[in-house]
Amino acid sequence: MLPDRAAIIAYLTILSGSAGRLVISLVYFLIVANTLTLGAFGLFATASATGLILSRLLAFGFVSPLYRVSTVKPRLLGAYLAGFAALALLSLPLIAGVAALAYLLFFADRLAILPFAAIITAEILGWRVVEVVAIVNNGLRRFRQAALLVIIGSSLRTLAALIFVTLGQASLESWAFAYAIATMASALIALTAFLPASRWRFVRSLYPRRMADAVFAGAADIVFYVQSELDKLLVLGIAGERTAGLYAIAFRVIDLTAMPVRSFNQMLVQKIMQERGLGGLKRLAGFEVGIALVSTAGLAAVILALMPFPGLLGRNVSQAAYLFAPMLLVPAFRNLVEYHADLLYARERTGSRILLLGLLTALKAGLIALVMTRFAEGNAWAEWMNLVFGLVYLLSAGFTYPLLMRTGRPALR
Repeated sequence: MLPDRAAIIAYLTILSGSAGRLVISLVYFLIVANTLTLGAFGLFATASATGLILSRLLAFGFVSPLYRVSTVKPRLLGAYLAGFAALALLSLPLIAGVAALAYLLFFADRLAILPFAAIITAEILGWRVVEVVAIVNNGLRRFRQAALLVIIGSSLRTLAALIFVTLGQASLESWAFAYAIATMASALIALTAFLPASRWRFVRSLYPRRMADAVFAGAADIVFYVQSELDKLLVLGIAGERTAGLYAIAFRVIDLTAMPVRSFNQMLVQKIMQERGLGGLKRLAGFEVGIALVSTAGLAAVILALMPFPGLLGRNVSQAAYLFAPMLLVPAFRNLVEYHADLLYARERTGSRILLLGLLTALKAGLIALVMTRFAEGNAWAEWMNLVFGLVYLLSAGFTYPLLMRTGRPALR
C-alpha cells in the first residue's frame, strides 16, 4: 500500500485537475450565489441536489461495472459502454416519474415546472454524462484527460454565469436555462472528444451476471447522495427558501474542501481494487487523521481570509459567512463519512454500504429536522451542525471499521 512514484504522479495529476476545478467552481459559485437572491439560490441549489440524486438512477447503476471493467479489464470496455447506453435509455421513464413526484412534494408552489425540468435534465443527461466519461478515463488511468474534461465542464458553467450577469439577468428561470445549455454542451464535448475509442458491441451474456452488481452499487450510490443531499430538501421544506439559501451557501463552501480528499479517495479505491488489500489499520487511521486535518484547514483558511475582508466573497455569501466558524468541524466529519463509504465500495461490500448509508440517512434526517424545527430562528441551527455531523460520523466509523476488520483480516497487517 506504500505509494510509488507512478501513484504519486497520478495523484498530483488528479489533484491538479481538482485544484483547477476548485478555482473555476469557486468563481462560478460566487457569481451565481451573489446574483440570485438568497431564496432563489436556495431553490436552485435544492433543485440541483435533487437532480444529482436522480442522476444516480441513470442506467440503473451500471456505472459501477463500467468503472471496474475500465480499471481491470479495459478490453471489454466497448461491450460495457454499449450496455450502459442501452440501460440509460431504459432508465429514463423511471427517472422522469421520480422527478415528477419530487416536484409535487417540494417545488410545486415555489418553482415553475420548466426551469425545474431544465435543472434536472442538466444534472441527469448533462453532468452525469460528463462524470461517466471522466470515470472511464480515470479507470483507464488517463487522469489528465479526466481532469481536463472536468475543468472544461466547470469552465463552461462559469462562462454561462458570466454571460448571465453581463446581460443583466437575475431571475432563477433565466439562470436555469443558461445552466442547462452550458451543462449539455459539456456532455457533448465529453462524448465527442474524451470518450475513449472502443468498438461498441452488445454482448448479452455479460449483463445477467453484472446487473446484480450494478443495481446494488447504484442503490448504494443513490443512498449515498440521498444521505448527502437530503438535508437541503429538508431545510427548504421546514425553514423556507431564505434559510435554504444560507444553508446551501455554507455547505457549498464546505463541499469545496472535499475536492483534494476525493482525489485521494479515488487513488486509494483503485489501489485497493487492484491489489485486493486494505493496508494496515494504522495506515487507514493515519489517512483518517490526514483527511480531518485537511478538511478543517480548508474551512479555517476561508474563515481567516474573510476576517479582514468580510465582503470578499460577495454580498450574499457574506450574509452566510458568519455561519462558517460555528460549523468548523463539519467538513472533517462529512468528508470522513465519504471516506468510509469509499472503503466499503473498494472492498465490494455493497450490501453493507447500502445498510450503513441508509442508517446515516435516517439519523441525519431526524437530527436536521429536529434542529431546524427548534433552532431555525436567528440561524442558531449552525452551531448544532457539528453535533449532527459528529454523531453521523461516529455511527459511520463504528459500523465501517469492525466490518473491515472481520472481512479484510487476511489483508490487514
